[in-house]
Amino acid sequence: MKVAVLYGGVSREREVSLRGGKRVFEALKKLGYEATLIDVNWDFLKNAWKLKGFDVIFPMLHGAFGEDGTVQGILEYLGVPYVGSGVQESAICFDKLRSYQILSGTVSIPKYRVIHKPTSESPFGFPCFIKPRREGSSIGAHICHDPDELLRYSERELQSYSELLLMEYLKGRELTISVVDVDGRIVVLPILELRPSKEFYDYEAKYTAGMTEFILPAPLDKSLEKIVIETTLTAYRSLGCQSFARIDGILKDGIFYVLEANSIPGMTETSDLPASARAGGYSFDELVEVILRSASLKIPRL
Repeated sequence: MKVAVLYGGVSREREVSLRGGKRVFEALKKLGYEATLIDVNWDFLKNAWKLKGFDVIFPMLHGAFGEDGTVQGILEYLGVPYVGSGVQESAICFDKLRSYQILSGTVSIPKYRVIHKPTSESPFGFPCFIKPRREGSSIGAHICHDPDELLRYSERELQSYSELLLMEYLKGRELTISVVDVDGRIVVLPILELRPSKEFYDYEAKYTAGMTEFILPAPLDKSLEKIVIETTLTAYRSLGCQSFARIDGILKDGIFYVLEANSIPGMTETSDLPASARAGGYSFDELVEVILRSASLKIPRL
C-alpha cells in the first residue's frame, strides 16, 4: 500500500507538524508500507494532483490549511481516501465558536462571547481567558488576571486574528481524552490528566519535554470517569468526528466542561494521543496502523 504522509504546512504549527509527521512516516516504514513524506508548503497546490497515485493519505497537519477542512477538500476533489474527519467536520472542530454553537445544550461548555475590538471589560470577572476563534496548540491563548492584562492581550492578538473568544476561566482539573476508530468501533483511550508546570497547558507546556506531568490514567472514581467518557463521546459524535480525535476539557465540581475538539491530534514525542494510546496497550506503531485502517473515501454531498 502506498501511503503519503502530509506534514509541515503553512500555519504557525508547522514545527509541531514536522515532528509528528516524521514519526508517523517512520512508523509506517517499519510496518512495511510504501510511505512517502510530502511537505505541504506554499507550492503544494502545483503538485497536489500527484496524490492520486497513492492509496491512502495520512494528513499530519495542524492549524489553518491543514486542520480546517481545506486540505480535506482537496483530497475529496482528487478522490483519494484519507484518515481523519471530513471537510465540514474538520472546519467545525477548528472553529471554536461554531463548535460551541453545536455543543451548546448537549454538553457543558464555558460561558463565552466573541470580541472584535480590544477590551478591558470581562462579563465573567477575573481571571478570564481569551483565545483565537480559529487556531490550535493554545497559540494566542492567555489567562487575563485583571483589566490591564485583558486589554494588553486582546490588543496584541487582534493584530493577528479578526475575532477572539473571551471566556470564563474555569479552575479545575485539565483532562484530555483521545478517541480512535478501531476497525469501525469507537474506542475511548485512557483519560489523561495534565498538570503543567505553567499556569495552564500552553504551547510551551505542550511541546517542551518535562514541562507537563502526565497522569495516566487520571485518578477518577467510577462515577466521574463515566461522566467524562459520556461527555467525550457526545462531543465526538455531535461534531461529526471520524477516524481519530482528541477532546480537551476541565473537570470542575463534578462537571466536565468541553473546551475544544482536535480533529488531527499531535503525534510528537510529548503529545497526548500517543501517551494515552500507550496506556491503553497500543505502541506508537500500532496506533499509526489503527488510524491508517480507518481511512475512507469521503463522498461530498452534492
